[in-house]
Amino acid sequence: MPAMTEPKLISGNANLSLAKSIARRMSMHRGMSVNLVDARIERFNDQEIFVEVFENVRGEDMYIIQPTSNPANDNLMELLIMCDALRRSSADRITAVIPYFGYARQDRRAKARTPITAKLVANMIAEAGVDRVLTLDLHAAQIQGFFDIPVDNLYASPVFALDIEHHFKGQMDDIMVVSPDVGGVARARELAKRINAPLAIVDKRREKAGEIAEMIVIGSVQGKKCIIVDDICDTAGTLCKAAEVLIENGATEVHSYITHGVLSGPAVERVTKSVMKSLVITDSIEATDAVKACPNIRIVPTAPIFAQAILNIWNGTSVSSLFETDTLVPIYEGMYQRP
Repeated sequence: MPAMTEPKLISGNANLSLAKSIARRMSMHRGMSVNLVDARIERFNDQEIFVEVFENVRGEDMYIIQPTSNPANDNLMELLIMCDALRRSSADRITAVIPYFGYARQDRRAKARTPITAKLVANMIAEAGVDRVLTLDLHAAQIQGFFDIPVDNLYASPVFALDIEHHFKGQMDDIMVVSPDVGGVARARELAKRINAPLAIVDKRREKAGEIAEMIVIGSVQGKKCIIVDDICDTAGTLCKAAEVLIENGATEVHSYITHGVLSGPAVERVTKSVMKSLVITDSIEATDAVKACPNIRIVPTAPIFAQAILNIWNGTSVSSLFETDTLVPIYEGMYQRP
């Protein structure tokens, strides 16, 4: 049965524009105005975080929209403190909507005497009083098991499939999906299956951390428009190098679809100078002015899928239905026309 209370949204400072977009989409779906809960999140002089919620949240179904992107520590603490404020204000249920889950890359002990910070962060979130987590494209699927609370992990690949079919209309026979490393094959295969395209892999060998000694393309990309698929683009070094290797192996064009555009350091400059014709990212991380100004970076909105996922959680219907193309088409109506 649907919940008696309306879902209420609150946002930290990490990606306020996405939070407002989600509220607008929910207003469209609900046929009634959905606004962000009025609150202030400020810093003391020593940078301690202070949160004050100005509206009554007793017994409410609350959704905190806060990616833990750069600055990761500040944004994570904002999330935890907002949750504590809501829990102490007697909110009935608290769902953390984390479009980009920071620290996810440290999901296992690759070497001796190293941490598993994804598990540590999961413990912190649950201990703060979060009842459920909604996120997008976790770096590793096993992170869901780090939580002892429900985790709904949305996928960008269904949205990317719609985008590819729209922008490469009439050229789909020439498309080749490429995984930039062996570890990302499952993600690339999922997208390739959705658009009925073949799959290739760029295998890289490292002599030491941060330095790529050699890249080899597994599969024939001759005469193909290659689409590199990954979940995170940080400094873009590996991505740009993979694009060069694909062109050297006969690819006619290289495009990239990356869920989370971290794009730190020299990333934007590298992408601008790269042989890639386009880099498509989502708005899970708020784009900097440099990213917005880059001519070959395009941003795909996630507000429609997050808004529908929040409504599905609120009214107790399936979130996994959003993995299906037939469900996404009406949600993204007006943005993409399928061939």
